[in-house]
Amino acid sequence: MSLPELSREEISRYSRHLILDEVGMDGQRTLKGSSVLCVGTGGLGSPLLLYLAAAGVGRLGIVDFDVVDESNLQRQVVHGTATLGVKKVESARDRLKDINPHVQVDLFDVPLTSENALEIMEPYDVVVDGTDNFPTRYLVNDACVILNKPNVYGSIFKFEGQATVFNYEGGPNYRDLYPEPPPPGLVPSCAEGGVLGILPGVIGCIQATETIKILLGQGTTLAGRLVVYNALDMTFRELKLRKDPNCPEISELIDYQQFCGIPGQEEANVDFTQISVQETKERLDEGWEPYVLDVRGQQEADIVSFEFADQLQPHTDVLSIVDELPRDRDILVHCKMGGRSAYACEVLAEAGFTRLFNLDGGIVGWAQQIDPNMPTY
Repeated sequence: MSLPELSREEISRYSRHLILDEVGMDGQRTLKGSSVLCVGTGGLGSPLLLYLAAAGVGRLGIVDFDVVDESNLQRQVVHGTATLGVKKVESARDRLKDINPHVQVDLFDVPLTSENALEIMEPYDVVVDGTDNFPTRYLVNDACVILNKPNVYGSIFKFEGQATVFNYEGGPNYRDLYPEPPPPGLVPSCAEGGVLGILPGVIGCIQATETIKILLGQGTTLAGRLVVYNALDMTFRELKLRKDPNCPEISELIDYQQFCGIPGQEEANVDFTQISVQETKERLDEGWEPYVLDVRGQQEADIVSFEFADQLQPHTDVLSIVDELPRDRDILVHCKMGGRSAYACEVLAEAGFTRLFNLDGGIVGWAQQIDPNMPTY
């Protein structure tokens, strides 16, 4: 396939690339003729997309169905205050076109699912995983294996990030590193556990670098190597990755919510009751007096707490207080949004508690729907 030509304006724009022996005119034309799909426009997708657009990758696809929220702006630098409430794919597109009007930007304002993943991903040369949840990571991985496409992977949590390249030149894929997902609720998301805003900038730039190297066919990629970055210590460690000979063949896409142990509504755990913030408020107004257990961390409780909370105990350690909890009274468990509290309810149910209620939406849902004077985070 013939490479696209560079215009006079593009030659000026990419001049610092063109004088690199490893890029040159042919390399820059290769980038212009290349395509990359980024799944997610959050902390990782933001720097990744900014630098791929600036570098002159000719076609960028973006998959995201969220809107820009104020809590995103601490790290998601492709968005801004002016785009609060705007669809993330549209906010990102406008910023990328401002950086480089020569880049084609494809928008997929939909969740990536087993039904649409292969169709969405098939036209692109490289897929970059900028997601923050296990079902989508397994979905992206499996679709890349089926389509035989490189998967440039990154993940972040608190002060630590990881990056590698999966499914490239016979190297390992995500299932070789993580054959099975962790139990639901055990690993908090960044929204629940927090993340240093600068951290995804570092990991996202590593992902962008690996993507450019793959497109140019230059250098040594991270295939078979996992880089682990600790921002607090400013250290980089490298772990060797190998293909697992016992890893099952990936030939079809599955139900990844079910695979990761996340039940559908019809499969909800009968050992505890999901209760909305609206119903909770109505029942409290009618005289309901549950024991209220907050399973967040102290730092979160310092930001905002319920005045009627009885006890604070992180979800990972609720078994240490089972003797302090009432068994003859309803227990209302809450966290930030409902994930960690659901995990805590499961643990308490296994310990024999039967009157458990999980606050669906958590304290953030309460602030949004019941008391707008409460801060959100």
